[in-house]
Order: sequence, then C-alpha cells, then structure tokens
Amino acid sequence: MIPQDKLDQIIQRFEYIEARLNAGAGPGELATLSRDHAALRPVVETIREWRRLLDERAAAEAMLSDPEMAPLAREEIAAIESRLPELERAVRLALLPRDVADDRSAVLEIRPGTGGEEAALFAADLLRMYQRFSEAQGWKFELLEEQATELGGIREAVTLVSGQGVYARLKFESGVHRVQRVPVTESGGRIHTSAATVAVLPEAEEAEVEIAPADIRIDTMRASGAGGQHVNTTDSAVRITHLPTGIVVTSSEKSQHQNRLRAMQVLRARLYDMARREAAAARAAERRGLVGSGDRSERIRTYNFPQGRVTDHRINLTLYRLEQVLAGDLGEIIDALVAADQAERLARIEA
Repeated sequence: MIPQDKLDQIIQRFEYIEARLNAGAGPGELATLSRDHAALRPVVETIREWRRLLDERAAAEAMLSDPEMAPLAREEIAAIESRLPELERAVRLALLPRDVADDRSAVLEIRPGTGGEEAALFAADLLRMYQRFSEAQGWKFELLEEQATELGGIREAVTLVSGQGVYARLKFESGVHRVQRVPVTESGGRIHTSAATVAVLPEAEEAEVEIAPADIRIDTMRASGAGGQHVNTTDSAVRITHLPTGIVVTSSEKSQHQNRLRAMQVLRARLYDMARREAAAARAAERRGLVGSGDRSERIRTYNFPQGRVTDHRINLTLYRLEQVLAGDLGEIIDALVAADQAERLARIEA
C-alpha cells in the first residue's frame, strides 16, 4: 500500500512553498523555493490525478448495484483501471528518496585515459558529444578549462553545464568510456582500443562548502592555450591548490578575476562531490547494482566504430547508431539509465 500520510506531506510542502512564493519570498530564499517548487509540481500533479481516479473508480463501483447504470459503470471502471498502474508507479517513484543534487547544474570533466594521442582525440569527441547534447536540451555549456594537443585532442577539459535538472540527467555518465577504432595516427589500419574518463560533479553552492583562505594556495601564471598575444604575455591563468586534499584546479581564460571565480567554482564542486562520496561510503549505501556506483574506474560504455555500435555495459543496452550518439543524440541511453536506476530503487524498497 502507498502510505497516504507521505503523499499528504508532499502536497503540504508544495502548498507551503507556493504560498511563500506568492507572498513574495526574499532574495535569499527565492532561488531555493523556485527550484523546489519546480521539482515538486509534477509530483503533486501526479498524486492528485491518481487520487482523482481512485475517487472516480469508487463512484463508478457504487453504481454497479443499479442495473441501468451498471454497464456504463463497468466501462468506466475498466478505463480507469487501465490508467491506474502507470500512475501508481509514478506515485511510488515520487516517494523514493531524492538525490538533493539532482536539480543542480553540473561540472563535467573529461580526461584521456590509456591510448596516448588517440585517447586525447577520443576525449575531444566526447567533449563535442556532451556539448551538442547540452545545447539540444537548452542548457548552457561553458568551457572552464581546456588543454589541447597538437592534433586536436584534449589533455583535460572542464565545463560547467547549467540548467534545471542537469545533474540528474548526466550523473550516470561518470566512468570510463572506451573506444575501438582505427586511429588517425595508425598507418597499418589496425583497430586500437583507447579510453577516456568522464566525471560529473553536482555544482556546489558557496554556502555549502566552506573553504578557509589558509587552506588554499593561489598561483598565477601565463596561459599556454589559444587566445592570442594577451594570453601569452600576462599572468592571467590561475591555479588553486587545496592544501588539505591536494586537489589542484586551473583556469586559463583572459581575465584573472574570472579565472579565480571559475577555479573556486570547480574546487567547490570537487570538494562537495568528495564529501557526498565519503558520506555514502560511511552509510554503506553506494549503489553497486544495475546502473553501477558511478565509480570512475568502472568501464561503463564502449563506442565501436567498425560495427557502428554503442554499448552501455551497466544495462546491456546496444545501439547501432554510433554517429548519431557522438553527434549528441544521447537521450535514449540516458532515459534507459534513469529508468533502470528507478526500477532498481523501487525493487529494493518493495523487497
């Protein structure tokens, strides 16, 4: 049975948020309330629709005792019961514990793994794939740091993907992505296997991650990337080292002030992600099942060029649409990963 008191609590929370917004919430809480309102609205609409159908079914069942109304009542009951299972599943999903970071923007980091220059070229392919997917979703895709190779690959790319629910959609992309193809650097036509790692971190708000000034070292240096004479002759690039953890973040655009802000933004995201992982490990709640734990050492997907296929190993999904996927058409894969995660969590609760 679905606990009605929990559904009542969700609706009461939504109505409270709605009342606060209508009363004119202050700037300090407006962003949080608006985000929570947007997240709860579809949930509340589903609960209300489910309850409305239950009431209509009860009314129709009451008409079964009337011989004249019984045929019409049976038709109505059959129509209602055909819709109830899907709505009931949606309500059960609404009761699952939500990842508080799901509604946030995300920091996306891509680095080549094994495979030398070919791995760097594949990392660049992944960067373009995520950029196109993000743009198709209407998200803002901002490159914070990029270290390019001479052949057009990347040694490292750090981006900020901004929009509602970005982290919920991209979080399952964390892990090792493997490519099988003939590299442009291979003269013999042999297929090589290379890899790149992807890390998706929820963006952290400044108030959530306190960074003491004494815990960081900030170095300025000349940027080595593209940008013309200005970049190469001024100390605009910024490197921030978090001394307690050894985390190093760099940003090398033209503005030193902007580089400091961006580097701190990425540092907060990494520290926030580290704290989340440590808390999950302490609760022994890291998921290791159908969708995987998100462990970045875990091989999650293979892009096979000779066969034109993409295989996600966590859910045994294979698509023969490699070109479309690399062009940013990731929706089918991400939808399948989200659905698998939901099914696994429902199964654990109902077991």
